[in-house]
Amino acid sequence: MPEALRKDETPVYDLVGVGFGPSNLALAIAVTEHNAGTGDAVTAHFLERQERFGWHRGMLIDDATMQVSFLKDLVTLRNPASDFSFLSYLHDQGRLVDFVNHKNLFPLRVEFHDYFEWAAARVDDMVSYSQEVVAVRPVSAAGEVAYFDVATAAGEVYRARNLVLATGLRPYLPDGVTASDRIWHNRDLLHRIDDVDERTARRFVVVGAGQSAAEVTAFLHDRFPRAEVCSVFSRFGYSPSDDSAFANRIFDPDSVDRFYGAPEETKRRIMDYHANTNYSVVDLELIDELYRRLYREKVLGVQRLRILNVCRPAAVEDTGDSVRVTVESLATGERTDLDADVVVYATGYRPDDTPALLGELSRYCLRDEHGRLRVERDYRLRTVPEVAGGLYLQGGGTEHTHGITSSLLSNNAVRSGEILRSVADRRLRGESASPAAAYAVSGISSR
Repeated sequence: MPEALRKDETPVYDLVGVGFGPSNLALAIAVTEHNAGTGDAVTAHFLERQERFGWHRGMLIDDATMQVSFLKDLVTLRNPASDFSFLSYLHDQGRLVDFVNHKNLFPLRVEFHDYFEWAAARVDDMVSYSQEVVAVRPVSAAGEVAYFDVATAAGEVYRARNLVLATGLRPYLPDGVTASDRIWHNRDLLHRIDDVDERTARRFVVVGAGQSAAEVTAFLHDRFPRAEVCSVFSRFGYSPSDDSAFANRIFDPDSVDRFYGAPEETKRRIMDYHANTNYSVVDLELIDELYRRLYREKVLGVQRLRILNVCRPAAVEDTGDSVRVTVESLATGERTDLDADVVVYATGYRPDDTPALLGELSRYCLRDEHGRLRVERDYRLRTVPEVAGGLYLQGGGTEHTHGITSSLLSNNAVRSGEILRSVADRRLRGESASPAAAYAVSGISSR
């Protein structure tokens, strides 16, 4: 190690992960299994701003199911023999036979979240929770950027030879819409719903046409039997997701190779062709259930579920006592005012701002002709030659290079394995700073 760094009290890790959702959880497991099977251990640590592991807790509706097979868990497609698999979790919980008898590929979402927590607890020594990363800084040695210093709001610094950013997605609200006590993004649904008095609630408005919007609509319709639920979206109706066998091949690990090597025009066409596998689409079973409710209420003459299609919320005003929503028909221009107890925006997420998090490191990153970050096949940002360490994107920011599956659970296990292999291989080739062994000193844990 360069002399200037020997005197530094900061521990050095082969890999530091920023964020600890399912993506970096899968990576932590891959590191654990790699270290157990080889004498060439990779030192790694992960930083998470939440107090404990959590993944979309606000949408863990009791009857909501996963939209991917349980076999696309944290490990199976990378290592089918892993004891971190969903099947190993079921065996540990005493439910394996019951699950087999259930004859279902798609577990309850709350059950899969429990599986994530079970796995996260087993690699807890590699994670520091309640650690919000506020800055990432380059560390130079011998004329090159050899390390990255990751600073947290608590004042701690973690030094990395390689950095893996998995900061997840930011909830998106349309321009001009501000969250309030009565205007929510759907990610906060279960965190805030208990504050609504079931006895006095009269109307809810749900904005959006995707899976989350449909789930929120059904949930509110069940939870508040005396309230009206209005679903507002610009489409003519909910669009079913295409989860047929051939279409699902877009999520295969091999599809990443084909997409990555394709010309830019072909990439755009593929994204357009297969948008209905993932974006703003709804499971057909849920669509049918909502339609059954709508028709049943027409027959009974009491309509609580209203579908305001080909419409948009032209204005939303929180008056304190309610929310005034002005719904405009895109077909006729007619406007209707609705006074609601709560408006829930199920309008999706956007990738976190990677350049902003990288700070001054951003100037070392190369961009394509559209201003997007260039990303290598191993999910490593392409940088100027003087950067020796690797900057990896995990679970977001790589859709333009790696396709639809780049941020999804479908390819999580394989993607994490590829990143780990890249880190280990580059170290063996001497392409990142050495030595391999991390060391820890005064006051900063090297867990």
